[in-house]
Amino acid sequence: MKYGFFDDAKKEYVITTPTTPYPWINYLGSQEFFSLISNTAGGYSFYKDAKLRRITRYRYNNVPLDLGGGRYYYLYDNGDIWSPGYAPAKTELDSYECRHGMGYTKITGKRNEIETEVTFFVPLDFNGEVHKVVVKNTGSAKKEVKLFSFIEWCLWNAQDDQTNFQRNFNTGEVEIKGSVIYHKTEYKERRDHYAFFSVNAPIDGYDSDRESFLGTYNGFEKPQAVAAGKSNNSVADGWSPVASHSLAVTLEPGEAKEYVFILGYVENPIEEKWESKNVINKKKAEAMIAQFNDSKAVDKALDDLAAYWDGLLSKYTIKSADDKLNRMVNIWNQYQCMVTFNLSRSASYFESGIGRGMGFRDSNQDLLGFLHQIPDRARERIIDLASTQLEDGGAYHQYQPLTKRGNDEIGGNFNDDPLWLILAVVAYIKETGDYSILEVMTPFDNDDSKATPLSDHLKRSFDHVIHNVGPHGLPLIGRADWNDCLNLNCFSTEPGEPFQTTTSKDGRVAESVMIAGMFVYIGKEYEVLMDKIGNKAEAKRAGLEVDKMKTVIMEHGFDGEWFLRAYDDFGRKVGSNECEEGKIFIESQGFCVMGGCGTKDGKAIKALDAVEERLGTKYGLVLNNPAFTKYYVEYGEISTYPAGYKENAGIFCHNNAWIMCAEAVVGRGDKAFDYYTRIAPAYTEEYSEIHRMEPYVYSQMVAGKDAKRFGEAKNSWLTGTASWNFVAITQYILGIKPDYDGLMVDPSIPTAWDGYEITRQFRGDILKISIKNPKHVSTGVVKMMVDGKEVAGNIVPVAGDGGEHEVLVILG
Repeated sequence: MKYGFFDDAKKEYVITTPTTPYPWINYLGSQEFFSLISNTAGGYSFYKDAKLRRITRYRYNNVPLDLGGGRYYYLYDNGDIWSPGYAPAKTELDSYECRHGMGYTKITGKRNEIETEVTFFVPLDFNGEVHKVVVKNTGSAKKEVKLFSFIEWCLWNAQDDQTNFQRNFNTGEVEIKGSVIYHKTEYKERRDHYAFFSVNAPIDGYDSDRESFLGTYNGFEKPQAVAAGKSNNSVADGWSPVASHSLAVTLEPGEAKEYVFILGYVENPIEEKWESKNVINKKKAEAMIAQFNDSKAVDKALDDLAAYWDGLLSKYTIKSADDKLNRMVNIWNQYQCMVTFNLSRSASYFESGIGRGMGFRDSNQDLLGFLHQIPDRARERIIDLASTQLEDGGAYHQYQPLTKRGNDEIGGNFNDDPLWLILAVVAYIKETGDYSILEVMTPFDNDDSKATPLSDHLKRSFDHVIHNVGPHGLPLIGRADWNDCLNLNCFSTEPGEPFQTTTSKDGRVAESVMIAGMFVYIGKEYEVLMDKIGNKAEAKRAGLEVDKMKTVIMEHGFDGEWFLRAYDDFGRKVGSNECEEGKIFIESQGFCVMGGCGTKDGKAIKALDAVEERLGTKYGLVLNNPAFTKYYVEYGEISTYPAGYKENAGIFCHNNAWIMCAEAVVGRGDKAFDYYTRIAPAYTEEYSEIHRMEPYVYSQMVAGKDAKRFGEAKNSWLTGTASWNFVAITQYILGIKPDYDGLMVDPSIPTAWDGYEITRQFRGDILKISIKNPKHVSTGVVKMMVDGKEVAGNIVPVAGDGGEHEVLVILG
């Protein structure tokens, strides 16, 4: 039976089943999920979203799956209780459908001749969620039912909310006015914000106290108020504040009624907090409610949202014979890149959402995937990141987006971090042609007195690597490189001790071959950038350092059949055939080949062949092999996971993309695309019972071949996998690469392809690119025509006229 399909006309993924949904379908009812989709509307920044996400409680890592913390609706039909989204009532439905589209989710449930459709979204430039609920009588007899809404308020601080019960079970406060429930806990003291939950119709009753609504010993499946068919009109006073409306709905045969619920957030200036004594100023909330006082306004907002996403997604589109490829490139991959930009690693079904903030390396990499859509926002993000950099070229590993300050408690010394800034800036300039970003005065550690041009930050990033090399001349790994679980300086024997932030060694011995590969790959980009801006001396210096590192890699970083991963604190090889376990790792194979190491003498091909032989599975490439089966104190966290999970031989989808890029670099387009299809979500639909994640977004990890749950995915949505896979497919495989002087066309595709068409917006121009492959090769441009005129080379020059231009590319 087919449980899901893609509706091309509406750009929606449709999930439909008459029985209990799979876990990833059931998950669509969760509050966390709706935040992920809806809060991307309007290019919502993380900062606005951070406020939105404080409205309702987050119950991280719920057990059982998907109960608690949701936006719930219940139908009471003469004693029969059900939910249109299946959860939380879990009553079997006559039919169920979920349509997940761009910035919205629409769930339809039907039972006993009542059909209820709920549409969730965040309108453009609106600090709240809108829920449009349609209740329809599909039968031949009159129906009288009750509709109950329900959300549970967060007490504004997620960490405190889950731990400080002495205070929090005494602070809850609400106001009720008409059909609006206002959450004002702590508003009378230091807060200038409140939230509200409204409906655009007279209500039959309400509840704002959790125990009154649920009952003392009830769960969310059958709340006391819903079972009774009547609200208690409870007013939260301490304990746990919630918001629930009940509406009496009478429907003639064939009649439908529509309701608009708004979950909103308001900030007031301190001097305008109060309407009267202890009565909050509701003007902004009332204006928000009036904005969507009927369904027509909601429908227009949805149309505006669709137009917004059409604009974003039109920046890069493909037309090919492969529907799944088209779907991933044109819609879901770009969509996930935008979600990741908005939320970074800060909140998802698998993340705590507290404390971490945004990663320095994470956000620089994420930028690669959304840059073509919102370059102005990318520029802002680059400056924010660079402003947290340290004077020695190192970086705080994370920073808090609301304050834009580095996390002192976490600190730095993750030695790959600085290089990612160079890559992000280079990508930005190639996309936009905006060299002026290099002149922006940018502080170190957010200290304006230490501000220097951004170009100086790049130089210090570059120098941070060459100033921190180990005994072999390879870069020191520090606390960790990209793999935060490879902790070569930790040597932890204390239970509960954090691996990434505990350093028991001086850190001047353990070296990373992966950072070395990054350095030759990204360092070359730095060299070319310096040459482009006329800094010939710096370009020459950078080139010499890159060549020197490449020599060191080939002398000390190649193990005969593949590239080493590292050297540990004892100076012993990591990721070598000499090792008992963990003989080969994926990361250094990707970056060393991307950096050109071994491409002329066949060693790169050897390394990539070893990747397929030792790391390849039908679900993707595992991170290392053989998996670790015991704890290696000199390796750290990587050896603590069960074999086949996470960094211990799990299929880490993020670094699979680097192998795709590497295969494209050596001209093996068949293999590059093969790897792409193994982990691209659209190609996982056939084994959704095993995969268990949403078949339209990338996951961080898929259980590897050593795992008992081989093929099962985890940690979806907020992963750098999205951006790197978009780079891999669009720039390395399809071969449309922004460059300083124009758009480079350099495909590395399967030999069976006849060709494909790309529409690419680039610096104001619209390029219609038709790629023909008459000789069925993987790579090699033999002819290029622009507007009917042949152009030498493979770079489409920038016309700069804002018009459409036809580009014909012949491979051979």
